[in-house]
Amino acid sequence: MKILTLNGVNLNMLGIREPSIYGDKNYEALDKFIRKCYKQNKVSGDVLQTNREYELVEEIQGAYNNYDGIIINAGAYTHTSVAILDALKAVSIPTVEVHLSDVNAREDFRKTSYISLYAEKVITGKGFDGYAEAVKYLADKYGKK
Repeated sequence: MKILTLNGVNLNMLGIREPSIYGDKNYEALDKFIRKCYKQNKVSGDVLQTNREYELVEEIQGAYNNYDGIIINAGAYTHTSVAILDALKAVSIPTVEVHLSDVNAREDFRKTSYISLYAEKVITGKGFDGYAEAVKYLADKYGKK
């Protein structure tokens, strides 16, 4: 099984941006954590972070026939991007949406997620461990082909 993990806008600022919400670990630590989760679950994969919406769309499109699952934390694009939703629907790859913080306990606008309209599982408020749960979920459900 091969998983693509996509991290969106402002996730490169982890450790700097609002540490009371997102913690004090930086993006490099998250990247290493996700790759460790891949190994623990005996899957392969890639991890990408970009602040550009179009790059997230292009990566999703490029995942078609190349990945068996997608984990996505689109950051603020979660609440605004129909383009990302449409790309996910177009490729029909099992998708888990992850958020480090509990978006439902924050500002009202964060309660709207276009990605949730497609994702088969949504994990919020578990910090880095949300990614571990997402990798395990996809590996357990789809990794035994």
